[in-house]
Amino acid sequence: MGTTGLRGRRRADDLTARAQIRDAAIECFARSGFRASFREIAARAGVSPALITHHFGSKAALRGECDSEVLDRYRATETGALALLPAGFTELTRTVPHDEAVMVVYILRVVAAGGRAADVFMDRLTEQVAGVLAEYERAGLVRPSRDGAARARFYGRQMLGSVLVQFLTTAWTTPEEFVSVLLDRDGGFLLPMLELYSEGLLTSTAFLDQYLEEAGDPPRASSPSKGAP
Repeated sequence: MGTTGLRGRRRADDLTARAQIRDAAIECFARSGFRASFREIAARAGVSPALITHHFGSKAALRGECDSEVLDRYRATETGALALLPAGFTELTRTVPHDEAVMVVYILRVVAAGGRAADVFMDRLTEQVAGVLAEYERAGLVRPSRDGAARARFYGRQMLGSVLVQFLTTAWTTPEEFVSVLLDRDGGFLLPMLELYSEGLLTSTAFLDQYLEEAGDPPRASSPSKGAP
């Protein structure tokens, strides 16, 4: 999960009432989980609870629209970072805009809540991750994969799993505070992540070669001496 790309918050007066309610709901769901009430969401949006019912009908419908918006933000955030990477990585991770922090925490709330909605969300997120990795591959930042869809599924779940543990075991009061803790240079997350994905973990391709032989897909002659990130 990246934390770069979208810079700054959108002006509330640039949004329709429906979009203002949706964005307020994303904020409330990120901060309080999906138990957040229409009354709480209405107060943040500056509207009446009845207007939420008018636009969305139910909390499930509202959450569905929030899910779609967050997935769109994720794709825009990750692809928007391409023009700034790799040179700007350190600067981009130093200060995380409000919308991006809320996006990260919202995604973690979805996973932590579980259930069918989380399953559907994860399938859609995997599609977005696959698209992002393909764009990074074309930009020369990510190595090609034998199975891009499988890699996207594994990568997304691996990253979310590690961040979710941090999320569930860290004391925080705002999404920005949580993401700041996550990206703190002494927090033990960034360095091992970058080391693992940049240099690999295994000292040779022996395990991969054996797997590919058994799977009927002989290892490539140009396999690197170290495991791919």
